[in-house]
Amino acid sequence: MIKKLLVLFTVLVLLSGCSQSIEEVKQDKYVGETISVSGTVEGSIKIGDLSAYTLTDSNGDSIGVASDALPAEGDQITAKGTLMKAPILGYYIDVDK
Repeated sequence: MIKKLLVLFTVLVLLSGCSQSIEEVKQDKYVGETISVSGTVEGSIKIGDLSAYTLTDSNGDSIGVASDALPAEGDQITAKGTLMKAPILGYYIDVDK
């Protein structure tokens, strides 16, 4: 019985650490760190070699994601990459290549 509870606890801890809310990661202390957020793709743009999309989580918070791959609008995805901050753009995720 204790072994089953330990396994269940471990699984719950791992699942809870898989993805953070967008509001949680939009902090200077995470800039340069690898983060993972889940949400719905709201819009995308591609200009030459530059491409990006907006990801909105279940709380309604949004963040820009710079990525070579552009998922379809409405897709539910998890973006994993480095949190960046630019003066004009604010916080965004640079997806690991």
